[in-house]
Amino acid sequence: MATAGREGAMYLLLGSSGAGKTLLVKRLQKLSSKDGAKELGEPPATLPTVGTNLTDLSLGKKITVRELGGCMGPIWSSYYSDCCSVLYMIDAARPTQISSSCVQLLSLLSAEKLASVPVLIIFNKIDLPCYMSLVEMKSLFRIQDIITFAKQPIAVLETSARDGTGLSNVLQWFNSTLCN
Repeated sequence: MATAGREGAMYLLLGSSGAGKTLLVKRLQKLSSKDGAKELGEPPATLPTVGTNLTDLSLGKKITVRELGGCMGPIWSSYYSDCCSVLYMIDAARPTQISSSCVQLLSLLSAEKLASVPVLIIFNKIDLPCYMSLVEMKSLFRIQDIITFAKQPIAVLETSARDGTGLSNVLQWFNSTLCN
């Protein structure tokens, strides 16, 4: 894997294409920078990730977020052994992706290499007028059943990477799951 020479823990950021993964890591990087951005400002331009992006965050100790493009779903599992936690992002404003996102989530939760790895499920794009509420999303995904039967600890958050809603909660999750 491409971690040679990198220090710190590796977190995987997965999700379907267009879920907002790249914008999330750019915003988290700004929030966790040494100057600790008070205002996020306008969202930076992003392009769909076709391969993998590595982003370092400073949260008391350095961690690296490996974002894998949604188009890489078939080979996500080749990166599982290299991570200590997983963030799985779902576009809460695209109901047509719910079933495929659920299948991907169940696939990664059943992976043996991730059996003890903490997982954060992020319902993103809650700033859009057509987003589904957290209650609706939890019901559609049967989140309570997933949490009950999963081997790993699972947390659920809703965010807007665009306007910054919920990003401080994501940083708190990172701090609570810091890997050695």
